[in-house]
Amino acid sequence: MSHDQHESPVTTVQLNHTAVYAKDRQLSAEFIAAILGLEVGAPFGPFLPVDLGNGVTLDYYAKTDAPIQSQHYAFLVPDEQFDAMIARLEAVGVTYYADPSHTEPGRTNRLFGGRGAYFCDPNGHNMEILTRPYIRPS
Repeated sequence: MSHDQHESPVTTVQLNHTAVYAKDRQLSAEFIAAILGLEVGAPFGPFLPVDLGNGVTLDYYAKTDAPIQSQHYAFLVPDEQFDAMIARLEAVGVTYYADPSHTEPGRTNRLFGGRGAYFCDPNGHNMEILTRPYIRPS
């Protein structure tokens, strides 16, 4: 094999979709869609999709035969929509927190010059909305 065959072209890898386990896929998909101001798509096989608008889809999948392991999902949202999302959480009685450990209820954070909050979905997944991406050390 020549040296050229070992090098691969620069490839952009993008997350396309991920399965989100839920006891009730309809309830969970409708919950996150309502909070984020999105719509639930038509069922696709065993999945109920919520298109995030950036080419990524959350495919809600009913899992009723075993406990659901909590996962973390973070959504980068427009700053001008953040307050409406917080208002939707308050309207449905879901507590939001400034921190991922859920020790600062009813508060938001101001990390990296933006705003953020954490909340649980109906299955205990730790959801996050943030208006600025995290700045990682280089």
